[in-house]
Amino acid sequence: MSEEEKLLKDAKKLPWEDRLLHKNWKVRNEANIDLASVCDSITDPKDSRLRDFGPLFKKTVTDSNAPVQEKALDALIAFLRAADADAARYAKEICDAIVSKCLTGRPKTVEKAQAAFMLWVELEAVDAFLDAMEKGIKNKVAKAVVPAVDVMFQALSDFGAKIVPPKRILKMLPELFDHQDQNVRASSKGLTLELCRWIGKDPVKSILFEKMRDTMKKELEAELVNVTGTAKPSRKIRSEQDKEPEQEAMSEVVGPVPTAESSTDAPPEIDEYELVDPVDILTPLEKSGFWDGVKATKWSERKDAVAELTKFASTKRIAPGDFTEVCRTLKKLITDVNIAVAVEAIQAIGNLASGLRLHFSGSSRFLLPVLLEKLKEKKPTLMESLTQTLQAMHRAGCLNLVDIVEDVRTATKNKVPLVRSLTLNWVTFCTETSNKAVVLKVHKDYVPIFMECLNDMTPEVRDAAFSALAAIAKLVGMRPLERSLEKLDDVRRKKLSEMIMGHEVGMSAVLVPVQTSGGSVPSLELQASEGAFVRKSAASMLTGKRPVQAAPVIKKGGSIKSGANKKSDGTGQLKSSKTIEAPEDVEPAEMGLEEIERRLGSLLQLEIISQLKSTIWKERLEAISLLKQQVEGLQELDQSVEILIRLLCALPGWSEKNVQVQQQVIEVITYIASTVTKFPKKCVVLCLLGISERVADIKTRAHAMKCLTTFCEAVGPGFIFERIYKIMKEHKNPKVLSEGIVWMVSAVEDFGVSHLKLKDLIDFCKETGLQSSAAATRNATIKLLGVVHKFVGPDIKGFLADVKPALLSALDTEYEKNPFEGASAVPKKTVRASESNLSVTVGGLDSLPREDISGKITPTLLKSLESPDWKVRLESIEAVTKILEEANKRIQPTGTVELFGALRGRLSDSNKNLVMATLTTIGSVATAMGPAVEKSSKGILSDVLKCLGDNKKHMRECTLNALDSWLGAVHLDKMVPCITLALTDTKLGAEGRKDLFDWLSKQLAGVSDFSDAVYLLKPACSAMTDKSSDVRKAAETCINEILRVSGQETIEKILKDMHGPALALVVERLKPYGAFQESFESAKVMSVGPTSKSSSRVGKSTSNGVMKHGNRTMPSRAIVTKGSKTESVTSVQDIAVQSHALFYVKDSNKEDRERMVVRRFKFEEPRLEQIQDLENDMMRYLREDLHRRLLSTDFKKQVEGLEMLQKALPSLAKEIIEVLDVLLRWFVLQFCKSNTTCLLKVLEFLPELFDTLKDEAYSLTESEAAIFLPCLIEKSGHNIEKVREKMRELTKQIVTICSASKSFPYILEGLRSKNNRTRIECVDLVGFIIDHHGAEISGQLKSLQIVASLTAERDGEIRKAALNTLALGYKILGEDIWRYVGKLTDAQKSMLDDRFKWKVREMEKKKEGRPGEARAALRRSVRENSSDVAEQSGEVSRSVSGPIYSSYRKNYGHSELQMDRQLVPQSLAGVNGPTDWNEALDIISFGSPEQSVEGMKVVCHELAQATSDPDGSAMDELVKDSDRLVSCLANKVAKTFDFSLTGASSRSCKYVLNTLMQTFQNKRLAHAVKESTLDSLITELLLWLLDERVPHMDDGSQLLKALNVLMLKILDNADRTSSFVVLINLLRPLDPSRWPSLASNESFASRNQKFSDLVVKCLIKLTKVLQSTIYEVDLDRILQSIHLYLQDLGMEEIRRRAGADDKPLRMVKTVLHELVKLRGAAIKGHLSMVPIDMKPQPIILAYIDLNLETLAAARMLTSSGPGGQTHWGDSVANNPSSGTHSADAQLKQELAAIFKKIGDKQTCTIGLYELYRITQLYPKVDIFSQLQNASEAFRTYIRDGLAQMEKNAAAGRTPASLPMPTPPPVALTISSPDFTPLSPVHTNALNDAKSLNVKSDPTNFNLPPSYSEDSRAINALTSSRGFTSENSLGDQRNERFITGVTSGTLDAIRERMRSMQLAAAAGNPDAGSRPLMSMNDSLNHGFSSQIPHASDRSGAENTVQSGVLPMDEKALSGLQARMERLKSGAIEHL
Repeated sequence: MSEEEKLLKDAKKLPWEDRLLHKNWKVRNEANIDLASVCDSITDPKDSRLRDFGPLFKKTVTDSNAPVQEKALDALIAFLRAADADAARYAKEICDAIVSKCLTGRPKTVEKAQAAFMLWVELEAVDAFLDAMEKGIKNKVAKAVVPAVDVMFQALSDFGAKIVPPKRILKMLPELFDHQDQNVRASSKGLTLELCRWIGKDPVKSILFEKMRDTMKKELEAELVNVTGTAKPSRKIRSEQDKEPEQEAMSEVVGPVPTAESSTDAPPEIDEYELVDPVDILTPLEKSGFWDGVKATKWSERKDAVAELTKFASTKRIAPGDFTEVCRTLKKLITDVNIAVAVEAIQAIGNLASGLRLHFSGSSRFLLPVLLEKLKEKKPTLMESLTQTLQAMHRAGCLNLVDIVEDVRTATKNKVPLVRSLTLNWVTFCTETSNKAVVLKVHKDYVPIFMECLNDMTPEVRDAAFSALAAIAKLVGMRPLERSLEKLDDVRRKKLSEMIMGHEVGMSAVLVPVQTSGGSVPSLELQASEGAFVRKSAASMLTGKRPVQAAPVIKKGGSIKSGANKKSDGTGQLKSSKTIEAPEDVEPAEMGLEEIERRLGSLLQLEIISQLKSTIWKERLEAISLLKQQVEGLQELDQSVEILIRLLCALPGWSEKNVQVQQQVIEVITYIASTVTKFPKKCVVLCLLGISERVADIKTRAHAMKCLTTFCEAVGPGFIFERIYKIMKEHKNPKVLSEGIVWMVSAVEDFGVSHLKLKDLIDFCKETGLQSSAAATRNATIKLLGVVHKFVGPDIKGFLADVKPALLSALDTEYEKNPFEGASAVPKKTVRASESNLSVTVGGLDSLPREDISGKITPTLLKSLESPDWKVRLESIEAVTKILEEANKRIQPTGTVELFGALRGRLSDSNKNLVMATLTTIGSVATAMGPAVEKSSKGILSDVLKCLGDNKKHMRECTLNALDSWLGAVHLDKMVPCITLALTDTKLGAEGRKDLFDWLSKQLAGVSDFSDAVYLLKPACSAMTDKSSDVRKAAETCINEILRVSGQETIEKILKDMHGPALALVVERLKPYGAFQESFESAKVMSVGPTSKSSSRVGKSTSNGVMKHGNRTMPSRAIVTKGSKTESVTSVQDIAVQSHALFYVKDSNKEDRERMVVRRFKFEEPRLEQIQDLENDMMRYLREDLHRRLLSTDFKKQVEGLEMLQKALPSLAKEIIEVLDVLLRWFVLQFCKSNTTCLLKVLEFLPELFDTLKDEAYSLTESEAAIFLPCLIEKSGHNIEKVREKMRELTKQIVTICSASKSFPYILEGLRSKNNRTRIECVDLVGFIIDHHGAEISGQLKSLQIVASLTAERDGEIRKAALNTLALGYKILGEDIWRYVGKLTDAQKSMLDDRFKWKVREMEKKKEGRPGEARAALRRSVRENSSDVAEQSGEVSRSVSGPIYSSYRKNYGHSELQMDRQLVPQSLAGVNGPTDWNEALDIISFGSPEQSVEGMKVVCHELAQATSDPDGSAMDELVKDSDRLVSCLANKVAKTFDFSLTGASSRSCKYVLNTLMQTFQNKRLAHAVKESTLDSLITELLLWLLDERVPHMDDGSQLLKALNVLMLKILDNADRTSSFVVLINLLRPLDPSRWPSLASNESFASRNQKFSDLVVKCLIKLTKVLQSTIYEVDLDRILQSIHLYLQDLGMEEIRRRAGADDKPLRMVKTVLHELVKLRGAAIKGHLSMVPIDMKPQPIILAYIDLNLETLAAARMLTSSGPGGQTHWGDSVANNPSSGTHSADAQLKQELAAIFKKIGDKQTCTIGLYELYRITQLYPKVDIFSQLQNASEAFRTYIRDGLAQMEKNAAAGRTPASLPMPTPPPVALTISSPDFTPLSPVHTNALNDAKSLNVKSDPTNFNLPPSYSEDSRAINALTSSRGFTSENSLGDQRNERFITGVTSGTLDAIRERMRSMQLAAAAGNPDAGSRPLMSMNDSLNHGFSSQIPHASDRSGAENTVQSGVLPMDEKALSGLQARMERLKSGAIEHL
């Protein structure tokens, strides 16, 4: 026995510890082998020997001898197999030992170490294992880290996340991501992907992705696509393995386990909450100043403080702590007055609940009642945040259904229905998300609550209760609920069962995919588990190909027990490595120069390398040339590619400054890339940055671009583009980006787009290229997208929809240069790389990405499309549209079959709006899906076509649009079968068939050959016998197209199957086609019977028409063949109408037409319906021959029409003015057409027309300007110079004739035109206006900043024009111009400075003085109040800021006065003449606040003088200028107050208010102020009354008082109609820009509230006195403004506001109530300006009816107003609905009321007069037919009375023209131009009338001593003069009026006296004028003391004598006025 053997034998006697630690390695080796065999022999895990062995391994595994170490690991593995979980006590020490010594050893050692670790995990020593791994991954040797990561990967893969906690691994991973060794990085990626399989992608992304580099993130995201299915553990821990035999035994007895259970036995989902560490938020919250912030008085500070809490609480997991105080604070903030603070607090609660979960349950119960109470708020933001928070509290487990019973019970009894319904909705959510056990426990508590809510009055609450019951029933079934539901009636029970069924259907729809996926999971999991068991490393996850998972690669720990064959594993691994190529590593590792030189070895000469290092460029150049030669001479270049590229990147490197050396370097790289068989991507990455920089340099650009192209050939352009995006984005040199994109253009042209990821390319272009500030970059990007368009087609536009409009237009131009070539666009170059084949197949021709939306088409969405609630259905349809938009309208067909099924259901929806929305969506889906839509849609097209059967035009239009979209996706031949069926469908209806035929004709017209069209022939022929002529006509056109596009053979075939009339019709149509004639001789014979010669002639002409018009088909009647016969017919027609007037203006109602005009400054092309309206108007008002010519499509005819107008122009000026708006609309239409001849003729005619208007002193109305000026301005930039010149002169002419202020806003809008030439013309026009009409636009000079902004334009012409215009402005305004040009850049200021200096020099040359001198002199002259007459500067117009109201004046009359004022200076009585007055107004307009005071002094002086001499003509002149004065002052109010706020004196403010007070103290002046001016003034005054800064101004309290008094004075004296209209308009929310400033702590909403309150107070003041002022107001106008206000709100808003007790709405209702109360049913006669026939009916009508019913019931109706029974409307006082009856019914009612009046002694005369008026208005009405039951004497009395009235009329004692509808107050006091004096006695009625009203005496402002005295005096007068009994009516009316007056004036009394005289005149027609004269005497003499200025009465009497009866209007109610309007057609258009 040798010594060694003896040693070994002796050693066996030693204890285990000594043997295992023996100094001889062989002893140790034997000991480990023996230990392993002993452990293998142990069968009982509780064997005591195992306890002895445990502590030994911590030393044995660290043995320094590698073979011994291996044996030690074998022994450890045997030990671990034999042991049980008790062995875990030794795990920590042993695992640490293995990590420190075994992982860096031999591969076998490492493998055994990993197997040991897996066994430790099996024995549940996971913590020790992971602790050891934490140390292992920190090992400095990368070789040791990879096995550690791999074993974690293996453990997770085998045992699953339940055993191996992912949280620990997630913490370890971040430091591995940045590891320097690529193998470690790859392993960490694999482990991350494995984690995704176990815990889901989203948690991993949220926790890990933010800690990765972008590159790794991208790579992982690409890999994540391949991670599918859920993972299952493939190995169990020891304790579970022990249980397995028992389960197997059980299964033998019971049978196989049900599959449902096994499928549900999936691993529980890992909660992300458990994976993250809790974060303490209380400490940072303390430091953030939260507690101070929440107590702040400013809402914004409170909101910020709570927002800070929300931000802190948004962390995924919050550390528990004491949140009691926080919750108390939040509870207060939920009820904060500011909504924003409340919303923030609610969100914070939601975040706290999600972050704290169970730790927040107490606080949740504390907060819940307040949150439920808060549900009453209707604000959407608040409701949304409350819903989310409540749901979050339940989801987080803070609340469960048991906890919340009482709170829910309380909330469902809340008085607010919204609280009840939303609470129930929340409980429904809680039920659906709770488990069955909880719901079973509590359903008895909840069901009674829901049952009670089923009886709620509100439908929403009932629906919510149903949903809640259905949710419970769904979970627990119907059986537990049966007893509770017994009380339900049948209807409700049925509804509930339907809802539950719906739930079950929905659930089954949801469950089906779950089951199928569950079925497929086991196979997937089997693969995954095997892959994980066999895989060598975590990095193997990164192949990106799923088969790798299943491929047997290598034996691993789990197979130890089964003892798999190692050899077979090895071969498996070998095979797999051959079949699947590992991904190429593209990231180059760092390598120093020494390393490079070492690796180069003898490849290159050492001298070359040393020369490359030289500092002398020539040496470097020589070296690089030599290197190039050597490289070109190398035979085996492939092996040395990387090292050579690395050398060139290091020497001379990319920082080389010499251009020649750079070029040579690039050439060498290009040569290498083009020569080698495989060029590594790693090398591309090394070079790419340097090459990109070289592209930016012009000297090396060509070489660098060639190099990049070579790279593309080597590795594919996709890789290059992907890498270069980032370099170009981040590089500081902009040239790198711009020139890089230029190269990309060439690359796309060379290689096409098949290798590129187009989405990335387009995103790069959008986000980087097009957003660049450098023009070169943007232009290059546009070119790039243009080239892409060539390959991809117009679909690219969908991805660029959100780009700026200017760029879009540039892109469109580029697309035109690069039209789509489709398959013909062949790439010029090919890619050598192997991957190219793959990418081509992916890209293909349809290379724009199509998104798979199947994931978004969820069961919930499909279920919502079937919801009983239409709003939910609509939202679902909109959701589909949104999905399409998110996918850039390009989708894959996957998953859309179910979507089409759901959408098909919506096509038969009861709600038509939903059907239209569905049609639009179907069209969008078809467009987005392309040709694939045909297969996916399951024949939905036939359902779409059925929608054409709807009688609504809009629905049919939607259907046709859907068909257009469908046609764009699939070819017409695929649609023909469905269309053929639809055409034969009887339900389609005539209109539907017509529309479908028209659509078909349009589509067939666009094709030349389409054989399938022949199938449409039969239905088209059968339609030729349709009852509807429209259908026949459309079918006829369609047949022509079918015959044109079908081949001869196909028609022959189908003709054989046709017979009867259809055959005859087709043969008839075929006659024009010579090719067919011979073929159908027999058919012709058959067709002779049914067709005549005339029809064949029609057929021929039709075919000619088709051929002549190309694609446009026209019905045969519309086509007139040329020939002498037709011409002669036309001339005969012309001769026939020559005798008629050229214009029919009798029926013209210009005002109504103008009211329909929408006033816009921006031009919009005329729409089809507008053109049709124009044609109708022209036919109505123009003679036949004229309108036929003007509406002809032949331009020559149009020119003839214009010549006819030219001839008629001088003689028919008045008629042309009446139809001017119609003509202007026609001119606009011609401007929009392209015929130049006609346009030039129009431009020749228009100057003559405007000259004629000037001669007539006519000025364009606002409506006419709005019709014509926008178009003229937009088209002034015509591309023909001659047309431009004419338009320029025309515009200047219009500006001169109309006021410049009217034209100016339109010209300003032209400055924003897209047409450059238009902008240039408009800039020149601005200059012209400033030069010639500067004073008129003084209020609008701020708009010069638009002109100034154009100086920055790129176009030189625009800049030049803008500079010239500003120079003109400088000439007029001087240095003041800088105030108007706005903010400019330094460059712009410098340009302007230069131009201004040039202007100064030019003015000096022309001796025009200094800039701005003339204006300054004008100001000085006014300021010094000198008597020199300054230059008259024209009329200052108010800036166009407020709303524009149409004025109902006769324009030419007003304009005449205006022209006179401008041309002839008039001298007025007083110290200062009118020149001073005009100068004063100019100074007020132009001057600074201090300067304007001087102007106001002059104005006050004038006002005082005119008031002191009321009889003079001065007051008349001031009345004309009153509106202008108030307009100037209104504009000045803001300027003076703003000026005073800067700290200046408030003197100017006082002057403005004082001047306004003086103006409004005079009733005549106040009445002359226009409505628009009043609007501006009232708004301004109310805003300053509210401004908080006014009290702090100088004399602030006095100013506030003055503002108050002025406001009251305006309400007293201004026109009351205007005041009402303005104030009602102001009840709407005010535009924020109107506010002077906004306090920091006050929102616009609160300010608007205050403003509305003030307006309401003003309206209350006006409404209080309505009883006495009812006849001073135009009720029609007031009702119109109320109607507009109510319509703007809409019924939904009115209901909401009514609930919220909204003051403005309440005020409007009060005004309406008061009007109805005072006028009774007659109020319905004042609805002439309300479109009562509109659908749905105007809201105002419902309120009027409601008020009438209420007042009638309360007996509060004033039957005929305070004036007595004198109104036509009184007859319908007790019939509220009479206003809606027909005109005949109304007429009968009116006649009945008149006969009643005639039968009454007191009112018989007025009755007779009214009856006479009726006979005049309605001559065809037989009034005696109404008197069949009356006595003969009564009929005779009426005949005689009417004859007498006729005599009076002949003698000139009745008005000659019809009365105006409900005249305004002015019509009562001023002689209207519509009435003409007829009496020869009354020679100067107009002057008398004027003198009657010029009185401005103190009685206008002070109440008389006693109304009763006047009343008595008048009564005495009437009785003493012996009036007949009929006259007592006037007395009664007067008495009644005076007693009803509360705050009237003497004017009202005078008005009543005139009414009495009228009654007297009517009552004594035969008595002559004597009684009247005596009455006049008594008035003139007896009462002069009582009534001041009684001499005025003479005017009144003269009025009576002349037959001008001012009260006639009052005798007619508004109802009659409406009837008259109906007769004249004035209300037709409403």
